Amino acid sequence: MRINKLLAGLLLLLALPLSIAAAAEQHLLYVASPGTRNYVEYGGVGILVFDIDKGYKFVRRIPTWSVPDGQKPENVKGIAASATTGRVYVTSLNRMIAVDAISGKRIWDKSYEGGCDRLAISPDGKILYVPQLEGPLWHVVDSATGNVISSIETKSGSHNTIYSADGAHVYLAGLKSPLLSVADPKTHQIASTVGPFDNVIRPFTVNGGNTLVFVNINGLLGFEVGDPRSGKKLYHVEVEGYKQGPVKRHGCPSHGIALTPDEKELWVADCANSAIHVFDSTVMPPKQMTSIKARDCVGWLSFSMDGRFAYSSTGEIIDVPSKKIVAALQDETGREVQSEKLLDVTVQGGKVIRAGNQFGVGMKQK
Repeated sequence: MRINKLLAGLLLLLALPLSIAAAAEQHLLYVASPGTRNYVEYGGVGILVFDIDKGYKFVRRIPTWSVPDGQKPENVKGIAASATTGRVYVTSLNRMIAVDAISGKRIWDKSYEGGCDRLAISPDGKILYVPQLEGPLWHVVDSATGNVISSIETKSGSHNTIYSADGAHVYLAGLKSPLLSVADPKTHQIASTVGPFDNVIRPFTVNGGNTLVFVNINGLLGFEVGDPRSGKKLYHVEVEGYKQGPVKRHGCPSHGIALTPDEKELWVADCANSAIHVFDSTVMPPKQMTSIKARDCVGWLSFSMDGRFAYSSTGEIIDVPSKKIVAALQDETGREVQSEKLLDVTVQGGKVIRAGNQFGVGMKQK
């Protein structure tokens, strides 16, 4: 009798739909807007959520900051998310907001001395490094409360921030310096620098082993490569077959650079030619392979966590293996969406289980 009951229970369990026995993963793209300056024509104001598994179909809009009648919204400066906290963090020129990624509920909203720029979150989700708006320092912020717990002064024109995949380093790039500062998150002090590079640093990325950094610099259609261990610049790489021309924004020929998660390819933005240039990063210096035509000035690049898709600031979604554009983001009104501040999030059972990165950072740790 007991065996029969056990068998009956097992058969009942096997008969349950997969959605009940184990909730399916949902893959979402979170896009902060206005994410190209304060241009509301490219998606309005808020965090726009898209369903990756349904061809990047628009799902909903999460409110961020209200805009008084007759006034323009603030530029969004950065986005970060954490599976640990289940929150999405967005910075504007003066403020930072934390919202629950599932409910969209606002957790906190704070202003910061000197404003905010492109932030980064620690792998454990506890700490945010938030640059002032091209100021002298970075605020170290408690992600739970938004309170400042420390600061790091570089006097470099604080701008872009990357927390290393292993949580051991924080890379701090300023708009006014050719040196990349590397902070120790245990002490919140500068531990070393990389460079100097040939000009001031703009967007950059780093591999998972913290052995290589790839930086865009002013005046260069291409990138330079540095070694965080020695602190030296290694290579200067120019895009071949394309000419530098006038750019719509950022004043920088290449404003966007990203490693595929497997670190096999390096993708580089080209605003003047509305193009993306792909390099083989398994060799040093990286070797130019092919180029992809975009619909507008490319001002930022990143990748999905699984490496299947590349995200261009133009709102175009690119299949990485084929290098083909497979989707273009549209909001609930059918309006073209463009943003330099976006990342993917995986949800299961009503919880965030994985969160991506606004930077295309390498994920190979060895």
